[in-house]
Amino acid sequence: MTGTVAALLGIEDAAEVDRVTARAEAVGRALPAPVRLGLRAGAGALDAYSRLATGRALDGLDPARRDALCAVLTARAPAARLVEAMKIPLLLAAGTELLPGPLPPGPARPDAALDCVPSAEWPACSTADAVVVGSGAGGAMAARTLARRGLAVVVLEEGRRFPVAEFRDRPPLDRFLELYRDGGSAVAFGRPPVLLPEGRAVGGTTVVNSGTCYRTPDRVLRRWAEAGVPVDDFAARLDEVEATLRVAPQPVAPLGRNGMLALSGAARLGWRAAPLRRNAPGCAGSGQCAAGCPHNAKNGVHLNALPQACAAGARIVTRARVERILVERGTATGVRARRPDGSAFEILAPRVVVAAGATQTPPLLRRSGLGGHPALGRGMAVHPATNLAGRFAEPVVAWTGVMQSVGIEELHADGILIEATASPPGMSSFPLPGTGRALRRELASADRLAVLGAMIADAPSGRVHGARHRPLLRYDLAPDDAGRLRRALVAMGRVLFAAGAEEVLTGLPRHPAARTAAELADAVAGTPAADLHLAGFHPTGTAKLGADAEAAPVAPDGRLRGVRGVHVADASVLPTCPEVNPQLTVMAMALRIAEGIAEGAAGT
Repeated sequence: MTGTVAALLGIEDAAEVDRVTARAEAVGRALPAPVRLGLRAGAGALDAYSRLATGRALDGLDPARRDALCAVLTARAPAARLVEAMKIPLLLAAGTELLPGPLPPGPARPDAALDCVPSAEWPACSTADAVVVGSGAGGAMAARTLARRGLAVVVLEEGRRFPVAEFRDRPPLDRFLELYRDGGSAVAFGRPPVLLPEGRAVGGTTVVNSGTCYRTPDRVLRRWAEAGVPVDDFAARLDEVEATLRVAPQPVAPLGRNGMLALSGAARLGWRAAPLRRNAPGCAGSGQCAAGCPHNAKNGVHLNALPQACAAGARIVTRARVERILVERGTATGVRARRPDGSAFEILAPRVVVAAGATQTPPLLRRSGLGGHPALGRGMAVHPATNLAGRFAEPVVAWTGVMQSVGIEELHADGILIEATASPPGMSSFPLPGTGRALRRELASADRLAVLGAMIADAPSGRVHGARHRPLLRYDLAPDDAGRLRRALVAMGRVLFAAGAEEVLTGLPRHPAARTAAELADAVAGTPAADLHLAGFHPTGTAKLGADAEAAPVAPDGRLRGVRGVHVADASVLPTCPEVNPQLTVMAMALRIAEGIAEGAAGT
């Protein structure tokens, strides 16, 4: 692995190679076994090619010969894809060291009071009025609603609680690897494959998302109403969610230069743009949302809905992986879960609310013998996203300031939403071009890059296969969506050039840079869909809610069809892509579903 690190990242100092290699191996240990094997195989293949071509292993070559070898590899399509795939974990391992960000100043907001019990301390059998599987946006809102209505509620969470002290004291990379399912390596396979990171912690993905809070667009609600989904009271529920999260427009002062350049470029084009509405009233612009806010300023549900649920009597069991929902004679009787040591425990309850997320809810239902509906797991939307970087003459330092700061909505009616977004160093999905010393130079000058991201409202092109805890995800980008992503790349380039960028880095392997908007448009137009660099966010729709029993596994009130006592209250139930960052939508939907459960409980 040391030779691969030195060759691909252009590191010449032996001590630094050893440090980065050690961190790369730590990254590997956090990843699933198939990914670890793939990394080892990839490093072995590169080393074998070096021996074949030069007679020496990679770590036996001088920097010039390593660069020459990488140039040969990247000129061949299969080898080039291997090199790009290997760069991702290596940049993740090296980025925080190569590009250190400033330590966040000022005190942190105290952690909220939560009744969290590790599963190792939970009894083998217990009872409740309702069990909620998952503590993210949907699960937290459901738990709060039910607990406030007087039900004894237990929330089961596969991850653990992260106090703010860890966000301040631990390096961002270490937090990142633990805060995300499979170390952030989950992928929906397809052409191209789509990285699909999901949080795993008390609070779910709300602990690591950007804090962007969009209300569900009216046009989306109209479509849902046509599918028989009750939405006439949705605005009031969105109001309640916004109040819970303390959503407000992001103040300009902490934006950082990345956001200010986005505003400047959009203004010069005459495009609609503004600071985003976020659930982070105390944001200091540390840029570390994706690895846990070191100020506790972002109002994930671990700081509001969950402590409010606990104040009403709910309890949270952490490190609890739910194995199956227990059912007798067509009625839910509780759940069986496993502790990290493999031992099982049961919670008996007449009501089970599944809020495990769009990729985990279908496998849980299948493991429980409740996955018979033909639409379950189908029709997954993921908000395919891509990004573009503009190189400026003066420093931008995009990883300081608000991580996701400005929204550009000029093309939103066409399903394209542009947001100024930059992750902490080494954690961005943006693929810097080159290998070896050329990549090293790119890293050294990365403080002059401004980054924009765009996500699109996609066709429901994904599917969740299997019943295991680590399901197989498939996503095939629809041709129209590929065209929309190309339009998004050109639009982002126009904004960056209007803001004064000298060139843009495209992330496209065949055309890594462009110096004019026209050159960018030409490069993008000729790029096959398989060469687009994509990440996916906000998976939804794998257990759709609707009036048509043939098309929707879940009834309009959130009941899973075919069984009594099981409801679904997470992003799985959204009937179509919500077209915006979905946290408010998911929480409002869960609120409506949980209110119905509570009313039913009161009538029994």
